[in-house]
Amino acid sequence: MKSLHQCAAERILIIDGAMGTMIQRYKLEESDYRGTRFADHPSDVKGNNELLSITRPDIIEAIHREYLEAGADILETNTFSATVIAQADYDLQHLASEMNTASVKIARKVADEYNAANPERPRFVAGAIGPLNKTLSISPDVNNPGFRSVTFDEVVDAYYDQIKALAEAGADILLIETIFDTLNAKGAIFAIKKYFRESGRPQLPVMISGTITDASGRTLSGQTLEAFYISVMHAKPFSIGLNCALGGNQMRPYVEELSQIASCYVSCYPNAGLPNTFGEYDETPHETACILEDFAREGFVNIVGGCCGTTPDHIRHIAQHVKDITPRPLPVVETTLA
Repeated sequence: MKSLHQCAAERILIIDGAMGTMIQRYKLEESDYRGTRFADHPSDVKGNNELLSITRPDIIEAIHREYLEAGADILETNTFSATVIAQADYDLQHLASEMNTASVKIARKVADEYNAANPERPRFVAGAIGPLNKTLSISPDVNNPGFRSVTFDEVVDAYYDQIKALAEAGADILLIETIFDTLNAKGAIFAIKKYFRESGRPQLPVMISGTITDASGRTLSGQTLEAFYISVMHAKPFSIGLNCALGGNQMRPYVEELSQIASCYVSCYPNAGLPNTFGEYDETPHETACILEDFAREGFVNIVGGCCGTTPDHIRHIAQHVKDITPRPLPVVETTLA
């Protein structure tokens, strides 16, 4: 079977669309999230999408299958908030590792079925590593700007447990995504290097995807795109890119800039436009696909897909629009420091 690097050299790869958007379509209630196992859990768990990998794996599997049928090459696991830090909001921190393991197994099952039927076009499972609900760079207390609700060691430990579970359950890729705080991302990178050094396992490819939050072109913690790129390149990622917060139209100048400075592959999976007054996304699959087709024709990208508001229809249109476009060639980067 072809490797991830071989596939990326041949064509623009398609990463899947939004998991949360698809889960919302099921209109689940508290009892759906709880199942029988957590019927007596003392805290509300509705909205804890990662728990569904344990209580409703059929839904997560069906969503993965829809994205593969739409043309996705890379499936993101249902693990965006599957860390002990994020799960503490639901008093389920003890389940974080189990959530990661269960989520990878669901995605792995579907991807392996497709790979067996279509070995010439492999599908890959990316272990999704989200940004956490606590940040190392910003104080949650406006009256105490020096205060932090979490330490770097706590962030590393949380990510280490997640990465261990993702890798050992069979993920092909580790995806650090929706990064708004580079220091949190550095914690994840450190945890990845620590885990693979200690385990002796070959390191998995790492995808890194940041989030530009507004027209300033900066992350929430204040970095410009180039500063963010320089801050994480020691990870030697398979790809670096942008996702979330903005639609493709708003992302364009930043994706173009990234394509000019990145020595690795470039990814872009925007939201389906900007949310309307009801918090919903109105950009049609055709509109999203045309924007990403433009990025592809301009030579900006190697990996494209969708974030909030996108669906299998969006991914299907995107895949069709970029299928015959040559991916961005990797630049030859001169060494400037010995």
